[in-house]
Amino acid sequence: MQKIFLPIIWSALLGLTMLSACSKQEKNKKPNIIYILADDLGYAELGSYGQQLIETPHLDALAARGMRFTQHYAGAPVCAPSRCVLLTGQHAGHAYIRGNDEWASRGDVWDFAKAVEDPNLEGQWPMPDSIPTIGNVLQGAGYKTALVGKWGLGGPLTDGIPNNRGFDFFYGYNCQRQAHTLTPRHLWKNREKVWLENDLVAPGTKLDSLADPNDLASYAKYFQKDYAPKLMQDEALKFIEENQEQPFFLYYATPLTHAPIQVPQEYVFKYVEKFGDEKPYIGDRGYFPNRYPKAAYAAMVSYLDSQVGEIVEKLKETGQYENTLIIFSSDNGPTYNGGTFSPYFDSAKPFKSEYGWGKGFTHEGGIRVPMIASWEGKIKPGSTSHLISAFWDVMPTLAEVAEIESPDSDGVSFLPELLGKEQTKHEFLYWEFPSYHGQQAVRYGSWKGIRKNIFKGNMEIELYNLDLDPAEQNDVADQNPDVVKKIAKIMVDEHRPAVNDRFRITQLGDVKTAQ
Repeated sequence: MQKIFLPIIWSALLGLTMLSACSKQEKNKKPNIIYILADDLGYAELGSYGQQLIETPHLDALAARGMRFTQHYAGAPVCAPSRCVLLTGQHAGHAYIRGNDEWASRGDVWDFAKAVEDPNLEGQWPMPDSIPTIGNVLQGAGYKTALVGKWGLGGPLTDGIPNNRGFDFFYGYNCQRQAHTLTPRHLWKNREKVWLENDLVAPGTKLDSLADPNDLASYAKYFQKDYAPKLMQDEALKFIEENQEQPFFLYYATPLTHAPIQVPQEYVFKYVEKFGDEKPYIGDRGYFPNRYPKAAYAAMVSYLDSQVGEIVEKLKETGQYENTLIIFSSDNGPTYNGGTFSPYFDSAKPFKSEYGWGKGFTHEGGIRVPMIASWEGKIKPGSTSHLISAFWDVMPTLAEVAEIESPDSDGVSFLPELLGKEQTKHEFLYWEFPSYHGQQAVRYGSWKGIRKNIFKGNMEIELYNLDLDPAEQNDVADQNPDVVKKIAKIMVDEHRPAVNDRFRITQLGDVKTAQ
């Protein structure tokens, strides 16, 4: 009997030892990080942020399982500079990329067809390799890193491609202009161009001259076989599946919900039934025409929502959910063109979203964005944070999550806030933006200072009390000269002349270099 049971006992002890070792190994594994960045999604376009017309059950569930931030800000009011701020931890007064620079000195970069064939015409002005990104930092901590989606920080034939800026894997659009169609001729996979089964239909292509705008069939050329957001989702899920043995960082920079309004029709029909018939968008404000623009825009948000749900399910399926921090946000506020009709959805409520107040402008509608963070067992479910935070806080936050030192940045880690611990707070937040006539903005407690039309010679500062006037309708600068003086000093102290002449604001003392 003893001879029979001894091997069984030793086998059981060995099994327990292995289980203990596996458990310890799993416990010691650094947490995975998924940062999902929507494109032009408004502050109030999710149900958890008050949206009444668009259905977002998966993102609402993410908020219910985690923390919803009410005072989180993008890095800039448009794509490229906001992403630069996010990835480098430098606010717009210090960041290398401060606007959308299409680098027109290379040639006819706005000729969509030429850029499809010639990668020399693709992409935006590149970031130098001297500036570390979140990808670089997490690579150094042993993370496998990936960017799936839209880049916009360095053309395909430059050193500024994602694979040279901290990302082991890249799939998606290198160029923001090429992302002006969601059924493109090509995407990029690492350094290789991947051709898709789509015809070339350049952004701005109108309906055929004899087409009936009320007939859905007239819009057929805008809906083709290979839908970029679907292809990107496949790659994101594959990356999660393939990286179960080491910590990973997935920066998922989806092109949704940026115009053009393109989404599989089955998603649209649901909202046509809900909203009823509507006036077609014939393309007079850019991008592509659409038979049911409001229904289709809502469908794009819901499509993105369903993809977030798939990511959560994949994490659960692979046993990685409890060890993964998921953060969801948007690169700036809602747009005003392409048939998106943001006022119809009250996309930035309680802020204004139309032209002059949403995308492109440093008013709250242009830079206040949703942020949801979920981390099973770490973040209190259903919690809400009113912490004033911004994109430049993400670098030190993720470095702290990975238990490594962050490079110098303008940010403050909000990991303590996520974990319910004592949180260090900003004294102020600062933005500058050398487009739409030049702008500066400062958030200082409940105060918001804005300087607009700088290139037109205006240096006056508007002042708003966001607690009393979140829509920024009542300028109270005259009644609060001391606050205006403080904000003016911040605008001086936080501005550093841009390296790229395209981003210089000469009225702030910048000097353009000789070309």
